[in-house]
Amino acid sequence: MSGRIGTVFLPLLALGSASFAGWHVYRANQPLPKAVPPIPPVTAPRSHTLAASGIVEPITEDVVVGTHVSGVVERVYVSAGERVAAGVPLFRIDTRQAYAELAVREAGLADAESQLRRLRSLPRPEELPASAARVSEAQAAVVAAEDTYRRTARLAEARTVPEAELISRRAELEQARQRLAGATADDTLLKAGAWKEDIAVAESAVRRARAHVEQARTEIERLTVTSPIDGDVLKVDVRAGEQVGTEAGQRLMVLGRVQPLCVRADFDESEIPRFDKTASARAHPRGDSGRSYRLRFVRVEPYVVPKQSLTGDNRERVDTRVLQVVYAVEEDSPGLFVGQQVDVYVDIDSSTEPNNKADGRE
Repeated sequence: MSGRIGTVFLPLLALGSASFAGWHVYRANQPLPKAVPPIPPVTAPRSHTLAASGIVEPITEDVVVGTHVSGVVERVYVSAGERVAAGVPLFRIDTRQAYAELAVREAGLADAESQLRRLRSLPRPEELPASAARVSEAQAAVVAAEDTYRRTARLAEARTVPEAELISRRAELEQARQRLAGATADDTLLKAGAWKEDIAVAESAVRRARAHVEQARTEIERLTVTSPIDGDVLKVDVRAGEQVGTEAGQRLMVLGRVQPLCVRADFDESEIPRFDKTASARAHPRGDSGRSYRLRFVRVEPYVVPKQSLTGDNRERVDTRVLQVVYAVEEDSPGLFVGQQVDVYVDIDSSTEPNNKADGRE
């Protein structure tokens, strides 16, 4: 009985499996339904149109702000979206160490200036009477020594004193005269004041100390980063309390003047012969094909560069090279933002030869 059931069931099972496999293969090979994009893509308005991808940028391009001095950020003065004037403070690095250094150098300057004033004020008035008294004392000593010598000389002539006594008195007179000469020279030197070379050295020390003070003040000024342009704060990537350094390429803030906005369009090198800077151009934002903005030609970047990916990573490149053309948005652009991608279309005349289009020559 069981053998008869197996003989009937197994063929049915095999037939069912084969049918399921055939149905699955049929379904898997069916073409997928055509996907409908959530937002219709922008299409060229005319048949004779040159297309390019573009990115919105300020008229000044991106002005990336860093810092000259490393340290901890003490205060941030602005936020993204604010309009600033050139010279307005953006953020400040901790200034305590710099002010302490300034105080030390100001003290050194005060010491050098005091030393110079002391030299210029010589001689001191209270020193002059003492010097004159020493000269008078030396003169009196010379008078006394001369009198003693004369009396001794007369006695020596009378043979009442030995010759050695006369020689001793003569030496004493000479010593008195030398002391008078020294006292007179010291008095003259005192009245002459400080030596001009000493004053020159002191003046040099004052200039050096002033330079050190100015250097310290300059370092304090460098701790406050100011805006280099009149424009808008596009991005703030620094916060109070953060440690910042002086590495090249750091983007602590990004500034730019957005009146007007510009579009940097990348035209493939194969399309360069067709480009005409006098042709009308329009930009369409990505994701909004119904909106467009009139563009006015500004300039051509005269250097063909490798095409960059717009992901923000400057290491990503493709094999295509592009000519970069800058346009200005001619109308109010409330819906455009710096860094936004747009599609650029340039209307070209199909009857015009492509020769000399890129540089505008006819």
